[in-house]
Amino acid sequence: MDGLQKPWQTFMGKVLLALFIFFPGGTIDAGEKITIGAIEEVILLPWGIQVPARIDTGAATSSLDVCEIKKTGGKEIEFRLPERCGGKKVHMPIVAWRVIQSTGGKAERRPVVEIELCLGSKRLLTQVTLNDRSQMEFPLLIGRRTLKENFIVDVSRSKTLPPCCPEGSTP
Repeated sequence: MDGLQKPWQTFMGKVLLALFIFFPGGTIDAGEKITIGAIEEVILLPWGIQVPARIDTGAATSSLDVCEIKKTGGKEIEFRLPERCGGKKVHMPIVAWRVIQSTGGKAERRPVVEIELCLGSKRLLTQVTLNDRSQMEFPLLIGRRTLKENFIVDVSRSKTLPPCCPEGSTP
């Protein structure tokens, strides 16, 4: 019986694999999802500033380039956006602190703030860590937590959708 069972299992495995490849319905629901590329233009809505962003599905958390970071007491933080992002001085509440693995592999404790941004036609309220990204090409990195449930990333594409969010509140 064992001799017949193994070929049958191999055959059924191939059938199931073919079903998943040729009939993926139900495995991915992209109903309301927007396809974006590896690099997209994003508007930081609190300040109305458009910046290029690196879409990084390998990063859990989004990160914004800032400088002159200082805690102003309690749960407030003060920072300045770099000149490439308008140079504006900002005060915001800290919503959390996260330990992030930096590009160089070093663990860093970073403040987290909540900002509203526009990516494609979606207005999103998301958490970003504040970090000096001046040595990075892109001032904003968009991670998985911001992307989930809203986007499909096609890394072979770039700048697929200009930001064009409708007026109104964030969902």
